[in-house]
Amino acid sequence: MWLAGLVGLGLFAVTQAGGQQPGASSGGSSSSNVHDPGVRSGANEAGSPLASLSTQELAYFLDGQSRFVSVDSVSGTAPNEPGTGLGPTYNSNSCGSCHSQPSIGGSSPPANPQLIVANDYGATNSIPSFLSSDGPVREVRFPFLLSANGSVSSTPDGGVHDLFTITGREDATACTMAQPNFAQMEKLSNIIFRIPTPMFGSGLIESIAEVTIYSNMNANASLKKSLGISGHPNLSGNDGTVTRFGWKAQNKSVEIFAGEAYNVEMGVTNELFPEERSSPPASCMTNTTPEDSTNFPASGAAIPSDVVAFANFMRFLAPPAPSSQGIPGNPSAASIADGQAMFNQVHCTMCHTPSLPTGTSSFTSGLSNQNANLYSDLLLHNMGSGLADNISQGAAAGDEFRTAPLWGVGQRYFFLHDGRATPQNGGLLNAIQAHSSNGSEANSVISLFNKLTPQQRQDLLNFLRSL
Repeated sequence: MWLAGLVGLGLFAVTQAGGQQPGASSGGSSSSNVHDPGVRSGANEAGSPLASLSTQELAYFLDGQSRFVSVDSVSGTAPNEPGTGLGPTYNSNSCGSCHSQPSIGGSSPPANPQLIVANDYGATNSIPSFLSSDGPVREVRFPFLLSANGSVSSTPDGGVHDLFTITGREDATACTMAQPNFAQMEKLSNIIFRIPTPMFGSGLIESIAEVTIYSNMNANASLKKSLGISGHPNLSGNDGTVTRFGWKAQNKSVEIFAGEAYNVEMGVTNELFPEERSSPPASCMTNTTPEDSTNFPASGAAIPSDVVAFANFMRFLAPPAPSSQGIPGNPSAASIADGQAMFNQVHCTMCHTPSLPTGTSSFTSGLSNQNANLYSDLLLHNMGSGLADNISQGAAAGDEFRTAPLWGVGQRYFFLHDGRATPQNGGLLNAIQAHSSNGSEANSVISLFNKLTPQQRQDLLNFLRSL
C-alpha cells in the first residue's frame, strides 16, 4: 500500500502499469517485460511474537491474539460468535478477518471476507459494487457532505461510513437501519476507499523516539530539496507529539489505533470510544455502553479490555523477516542485491528510510534499543493531485500520506491506500508509477526509476518482493 511513499491513490487516477501477470520470469530486455514478480510464497515471514517475550508477556500476546481473531455478534449469543457489541453499523465482525495476510495481524487477504460477513446470521445487507470476492477489504469515506439539494458541498465530511448494518440479524430483530447510499456517492464522485494496514512490528514503530524522527527528517536536506522532497510529521492535537499509525499517521499509539478501529470498523464501543456512532435509531441500540471494558472479575491476562488486549498483541508482534525464497521467477541473489542498490540510487530511501533505532521501552526488552528496519520515515508527504483523497486528518492535508513501511511488502496482494493496485493490473509496478502526479514529492524519484534499464527496474521490484 510504496516507492517514495507507496501510499494512497485517489479514486479518479488509476495508472495501469505493468503488462504481465505475477509469476512470469524475472529480468527482461524491454520495458514490457518489467513486472511485479507477485506475492512471495513459502513460509509466512510475519506473525510471530517477539523472541524476547517472557512467559508472562507471551501469555498476554496469546490472549490478545485470541481476542483479535474472535468473531463478534450483537449480543454474544450467535453460534461461533462469542464477542459482544457488533454494530449497529460495521465493516467486518473480527479484527482478524481484515488483518490476515500473510498471517494474523497483516493486511487484506486475497479473498475478501466482507462478502460473507455482509449477510452473516440473517443480516440483509446488499453488497456494494466496489467490493469483489478477489478484491481487497475496504472501508469507505465520503470526502464532503451533501447539500440540501443532494449535490456535493464544500463542507468536509471525511468520516468512515460503514458498509453494513445489523438489520435482519437474528440477534437484532428489532433493528431497522438502512445502509448508506453508496451508489449515489459513486455517481457524485464523493467516495474514497482505504484498506487495512499491517500491524507487524508496531511495537518497534511505537518505540522510535521523536528526536530520532525529527533528526531523520532533517538529514540529507540538500539532496531532499533538490528532489522536491520535504515531509513533516503528523501531530497530536492534545499534546503536540508525533503520531505515527494509520494511512495519514493520525493515531498516536497502537492502543488508540485499536480502540478507534474496534468502534469504527466493528461498531464495538469501548473505554476509549464509548459512544455508538452515527446516532442509530433506538431500536438498534441493543447493549449498554461501553460494550468492551476492563474485566474486573477476571484474573491474569483476561483482566484487560479487548482494546488493551489487541494493543498487547500488536505491540508484541515481531517485524516481518525478509526472504529471497519463494519469489515467483526465482530471481537470483545478484538481482536482489542490485535491486537494493537501485533502490538507494534513485533515492527511494529519502522517504523510505531503511532503518530507524528505537529508544527504551518499559513494555519488554525486545522493543528497546533495536533497529527497526521499517523502510519509512513515518512522515507525511504531499503525493500530488492525482493521489489526493481529499481527506484531512490532523496535520495531514487531503493530498498527504504517511510513508508506508515497506517491511513485509513481499507477501502483500494489494497496494495503494484504496487497494486498486492488484495482481491483475500490475501490482507493485502499478503502485510505483501511480506516484508520479501533479505536485507529488515523488516525481523526481519516479523519473529516476523510469530512467533505469529494464533489468535494473526488474531487480528493484525483485528486491521489494524480498522484504
